[in-house]
Amino acid sequence: MVGGRAVGARVAEWAGVDVDWERVPADPARTRRVDAWLALAFLLAGSLGVELLRSIDALGTQRDSWVWPHVAVAIGTVPLVWRRRWPLLVAAGLSLHLFAFGILMPAIAVSMPMQVVYFFALFTGVAWARDRRAMLGVVLGVVLLMFGWLTWQFAVGSGVQEAMSRGGQPLTRHGIFSPAAAYVVYSLLVNVVYFGGAIIGGQAAWRGALQRDRLAQQARTIDEQTTSLQRQAVVEERLRIARELHDVAAHHVSVIGIQAAAARRVLRKDADAAERALSSVETSSRDAVSQMRALLGTLRSGDETRTDGARAPEPRLTDVPALVDEVSAAGLRVECRVVEDCPGAVAAVPDPVGLSLYRTVQEALSNTRRHSTASAASVFVRVDRRPEPGFAQGYAEVEVLDDGRPRSGTSGTGLGLLGVRERLAAHGGVSEIGPRVTGGYRVRVRMPLPEATS
Repeated sequence: MVGGRAVGARVAEWAGVDVDWERVPADPARTRRVDAWLALAFLLAGSLGVELLRSIDALGTQRDSWVWPHVAVAIGTVPLVWRRRWPLLVAAGLSLHLFAFGILMPAIAVSMPMQVVYFFALFTGVAWARDRRAMLGVVLGVVLLMFGWLTWQFAVGSGVQEAMSRGGQPLTRHGIFSPAAAYVVYSLLVNVVYFGGAIIGGQAAWRGALQRDRLAQQARTIDEQTTSLQRQAVVEERLRIARELHDVAAHHVSVIGIQAAAARRVLRKDADAAERALSSVETSSRDAVSQMRALLGTLRSGDETRTDGARAPEPRLTDVPALVDEVSAAGLRVECRVVEDCPGAVAAVPDPVGLSLYRTVQEALSNTRRHSTASAASVFVRVDRRPEPGFAQGYAEVEVLDDGRPRSGTSGTGLGLLGVRERLAAHGGVSEIGPRVTGGYRVRVRMPLPEATS
């Protein structure tokens, strides 16, 4: 019992009973046209076969009739028009046609065109059946009917006796088998190969179609994932540009405001100093406009394919001292200190990490100028390659300290600190942002360094 269940399970698995997939034509209209022409071709071939059999007087009891043999051929070929629409019905119907006309008109049933039709119908039934469990039932019925018919012929029919005699005389044994045994074995082998070939071939065609469909589905999934990743990359790039725009605009507008205020104070006292202040305002304005134009240009071309991968030069961690000098020239006294564990460590920090740290310093100093009463600030840049908990390859860090208090009526939008946190999330860093116990404000951001490449 257990063995029978195991065999049944294997047969069901082979037939794809539990596979959630149905084979349907990719182009139903074209499929119907092809099947109609195929049925017509088999009808003409079968009719030609009938006339050839009549011409050599091989129709047996139907030798005097030309209508019914042609009708039998039409009944056995026209259903091929619907072979892929109702594959099991056509396969079962033409199998019954084989056995029925094998008794009524043996010469028609065993003719070459009709034998090809029967084989093709069973092959199509297995290859295109949408209900695989029903397909197994039809195949089992066809096989049982075949063996039942052969058994009937061998047991009570006259086929064996006719095959074992020639001219009314029994056949003489010449081989290792007796004529009767050879006839039975040969008939069984021919039918096993015939029906087995149609069933196994049809199942192989169904498996091949299933595999092609799955590969096509995988290709579509990969294409959809690629498109999604491309869109995600565009969104991330535009978010990056939005952060850059905010940082650039906030920094330069803040500097311009301080420089304009200084120019206004000294305008009446010292014309040369006022001219220098206004010159600084002009320089800062042009710098801001230039950087924002570059970023907006990137936004406009964001959907275009770029082959060179070029991008305008962006600030690095080594540019922090120059940023500090620019802010100091605008009126806020800022001191910068660079601490590195070995010469060149700051310059070796990867550009994405360096840019994020640079923008953090820029945002912190802009907030100090706009929202704080501080008159001085300190900037520290630290790079250490020595491993620490959470920083296996070391870290790069910036820290901005000021001595001021919050200025009333100058609350910001929060976009600057949001940009800092987004950069931290992108690089897996940590931060300490908030008021200091001793007074003033601290912005400290530390980001892990990647493994050094040789």
